[in-house]
Amino acid sequence: MNKKLDRRKKYTRMVLKDSLINLLKTKQISAITVKEICTDADINRSTFYSHYHDQFDLLEQIEEELIADLNTYLNQYNFEQEAEALKMTEKLLEYVVSKRDICRTLLSGNGDHSFERRVMDVARTFLIKNWIDNNEVDPDISEYAGTFLISGSIYVIKNWLANDMDKSPKQMAELINSFRFRE
Repeated sequence: MNKKLDRRKKYTRMVLKDSLINLLKTKQISAITVKEICTDADINRSTFYSHYHDQFDLLEQIEEELIADLNTYLNQYNFEQEAEALKMTEKLLEYVVSKRDICRTLLSGNGDHSFERRVMDVARTFLIKNWIDNNEVDPDISEYAGTFLISGSIYVIKNWLANDMDKSPKQMAELINSFRFRE
């Protein structure tokens, strides 16, 4: 009986997340109501409120899952080694492919702009910790260099998503990694 409830909860959360992502394709988060999410998901509003406080809480949970996955991926690799950096970037892009709808939507203008900033913060922290510290980048410019590298990479990924991922993750990883700092 307990497993059945767990499956129901997972299913409910999944359809609510899918509904919000679907609505975010055409509307700003501030213009989406809980009623719209529930109608799209075919879920009662009281059921929604048993899982989330509001549409912003639901969006935050979706973003938290993606950020946690991003941290997991980044912690698996040693960014200071060229081959590892390429492999890590390719694996991250394969993850983006597997979550293309969510990533495309959250990185679009209709999502919460804090998501892009949070992705940049995670990537910046990782980059500074693992790559800039292990290479001879002037500490006075490391923050700027990291921001430049990460912002450029995110916009390349956004463009790739907008172009229906017309290149393979491997090709994109090679392109992104080719922009790294030269000594």
